Amino acid sequence: MALIDLIREKAGPEPIKFGLVLGSGLGHIADAVDGVSIDYADLPGFPHTGVSGHNPNLVIGTLEGVRVAVLGGRMHYYEKGEADVMRVPIEVLRDLGADAIIATNAAGICNPNGQPGDIMMLTDHINFAGANPLIGEATDKRFVDMRDAYDPEMRTALIAAAKAANVQMSQGVYAWFSGPSFESPAEIRAIRRMGADAVGMSTVPEVILARFFGMKAAAISVITNMAAGMSNETLSHEHTKKMAPIGAAKLEKVLRGFLLQHSG
Repeated sequence: MALIDLIREKAGPEPIKFGLVLGSGLGHIADAVDGVSIDYADLPGFPHTGVSGHNPNLVIGTLEGVRVAVLGGRMHYYEKGEADVMRVPIEVLRDLGADAIIATNAAGICNPNGQPGDIMMLTDHINFAGANPLIGEATDKRFVDMRDAYDPEMRTALIAAAKAANVQMSQGVYAWFSGPSFESPAEIRAIRRMGADAVGMSTVPEVILARFFGMKAAAISVITNMAAGMSNETLSHEHTKKMAPIGAAKLEKVLRGFLLQHSG
C-alpha cells in the first residue's frame, strides 16, 4: 500500500488545508487537534527523530474548524548529516492537499531587543549551515527561487492574528546553523553583522522543501534563550525545553487565530 493511501485509510480521505511543523518543546500543540494520531514508526520513510521534546506523530484532524496535518516532531540535519531528512514528510503534506505550511522552532535571540519568551515571525533566512535538502535532486526543479520564501500574504494574516489575540510578535531574519553544538560567541557576532535576529538548528530545510513542492511557507520562532555571548546564561537543550512553553502559549494563540481566519 502506498504511504499516502495508508495515511488516508487511518485519517480519512478529506484533503487538509495547512501543514504544521512543530519544534522542540512545542509538540503539545498537536494534542489540541481533534483527529487521528499516527506514530512515525508506522509510516514507511518517515524519520524516527531522537530529539527529546519532540512528539514524533503525524496528527490529522481539525483545529479551529480547519483540517490540518501536524508533524509533531522533526528530524534535524545534525542527527544524521542529511539535509533532506524531512523530504518525505513535507511531500506527504503536499500530497494530503496542503498548499501551505507553517513551521515552528525554538530559537536563540541575537537581536538585543528580544528576550526569552518572545515569539518572532520569520521574514527571511540565512543558510549559515551551508547544507541544502535539494542537493542530489536530478531535475531542474532543484533551482528553487527563494524570494518571498516566507509568503507575504501568510505573514500579513499571522500579524493580524497576533494583534487580534493581543500577542506581541516581532519579525526578523533567522539564521540556520547545523548544530548540534550551540553557536559560539564569535559566530553570533558574525551572524548579527550579516543581519540575523535569531539563530537555530531547523526550519530552513523544510521551507526549502515546501517551496520545491510548490507550497507556500511561513515560520515562527519561539525564543528560548539569548544567543551565546548575549548573556551569562548556560545554554543547553534542557534549558530550551524548559523555556519553550512560555512562548508556546503565545504561539498557539496566533496559530489558532490564523486558522480561524481560514475556517468555513
